Amino acid sequence: MNGKYYWIGILLTVAALVATIVAYPYLPTSVATHWNAHNQPNGYSPKWALFLFGPGMMGAGMLLMYVLPWLSPKNFELNNFRSTYLQIMVILICLLGYFYALMLWAALEHSANVGNAIIGGVCLLFALLGNLLGKVRRNFFIGIRTPWALANERVWNATHRLAAKTFVIGGVLGLGMTLVRGNGTPVLAVLLTAAFVPVAYSLFFYKKLEQRGELQG
Repeated sequence: MNGKYYWIGILLTVAALVATIVAYPYLPTSVATHWNAHNQPNGYSPKWALFLFGPGMMGAGMLLMYVLPWLSPKNFELNNFRSTYLQIMVILICLLGYFYALMLWAALEHSANVGNAIIGGVCLLFALLGNLLGKVRRNFFIGIRTPWALANERVWNATHRLAAKTFVIGGVLGLGMTLVRGNGTPVLAVLLTAAFVPVAYSLFFYKKLEQRGELQG
């Protein structure tokens, strides 16, 4: 049943590879691979590097996600929430594919506001991850992995229930701001706040349990 998630990732990676092969003859010798805050290209690579930035990174991401469950120590297994873990994998592969599609589109000399499109994609990532964070169990690779959350299961669960809300709110709010204003700095501030609030809360809740003598539970 869970194998379908890997097939989705494989199909997306193959699609990126095919798109690169088809577009390759029409690409300039050097292509933009990085943009500054003003949506101006400030980093270039030879066009063959697109195979690495697109299908290469997507394939490497899938391989890493495949290996991580084997690397997880006892009592922190990723298999405890395997379906959620694989859904997160697909979301991340989709995001890499989206970023690469923007890069390839710009390389074909089409006009695009790459900077805003990337920020919008990150906002969408926050919103989608927020819908899954509440189902993530204690582990060393996925989620809000503060020392206090990792040390106590109650702190972990409470932190991720809050993160599920802040990530969705921050992602949706940031996406709306990107579409309306197109200014990346306030959006990044919103996303950083959405990520920082559950981090701070994990410390607060841990100390609260510590004062009550309830950490053993």
